[in-house]
Amino acid sequence: MTTDRFANSISTALRHPGVIALIVAGLTIAAMLIVDHGPWSRAKTQPAHIAMYATTGEAARAAGAAVLPTDARSPIEPARPGPKTSPAVNPVTP
Repeated sequence: MTTDRFANSISTALRHPGVIALIVAGLTIAAMLIVDHGPWSRAKTQPAHIAMYATTGEAARAAGAAVLPTDARSPIEPARPGPKTSPAVNPVTP
């Protein structure tokens, strides 16, 4: 008799929304730990010809490309409608 009451109380408690949320949260955390720390997520070493360039600009210059800044405005861009804005109160000087 007491085991029947105990089993009934456990099944009733497991249907509570808070318990369901805790079970889902526990399974989600376990899945994230498996995905983030599995053997497939180890750091991969790069070959020397790839690792020697820290930035895209350095790699482009090494390949012979010229890295140029873009133009401030397109020559066909229309003037902005509306009133002109005032200059900044505290302009940042480089």
